[in-house]
Amino acid sequence: MLPEAEVQAELRGLRARIPHLTGGLVATTDGLVVAHDTSGLEAESVAALTAAALGVGARLSEATGQGGFRELITRGERGYTATYAAGSYTVLTLLAGAQANVGRLHLEARRAGARIAALADADLDRAF
Repeated sequence: MLPEAEVQAELRGLRARIPHLTGGLVATTDGLVVAHDTSGLEAESVAALTAAALGVGARLSEATGQGGFRELITRGERGYTATYAAGSYTVLTLLAGAQANVGRLHLEARRAGARIAALADADLDRAF
């Protein structure tokens, strides 16, 4: 079982460090919620959509010769949804308002993703 409390702490830390961050979610690559810091959204639905986006992003990266999946960002009228690889088994999805500094979002998310990857990969490698 993944250390949910530690993953939740990473999500809270991201919210504190990234202005205009409105939510975050860590899910398994097959779409199961590990931890979330979202309000007004169904975490399970977002996790399932994240898994679908991960699949498309990974295929697109490979088909265009860009290598393995690292991150995917979408920009809507009211802000950003960004998904980052967080090891072999998990992904980090962040939601940010339109005023968010995307460079800062990437910087902090990549660091948090690496920490989440270390937690998840170590835990799940033992399980398999």
